[in-house]
Amino acid sequence: MTPISLFYGIIIYMYTDKAQAVRVPHIHAAFKDEEAIISLDGDVLDGRLNHAKLRLVLAWLTIHYDDLQANWRVMTNGDEVFRIEPLR
Repeated sequence: MTPISLFYGIIIYMYTDKAQAVRVPHIHAAFKDEEAIISLDGDVLDGRLNHAKLRLVLAWLTIHYDDLQANWRVMTNGDEVFRIEPLR
């Protein structure tokens, strides 16, 4: 699985697992040994992420909301997701 973005040590993935219960558009954010599944609306659906890192992810998510929605549509059509600019 290829990351769609990487910033401040946080790796952002977008993928779907056919067996996965989470069906709403979401991302996976990983930092060190923590990982959270976060809806594109900013709700933490599962997992945990350091508070400071979560705030960075939520800011990035807000900035790139339209790109993430487009990526979700591309992915659910079976195509490869595209990379999104990191938070700077």
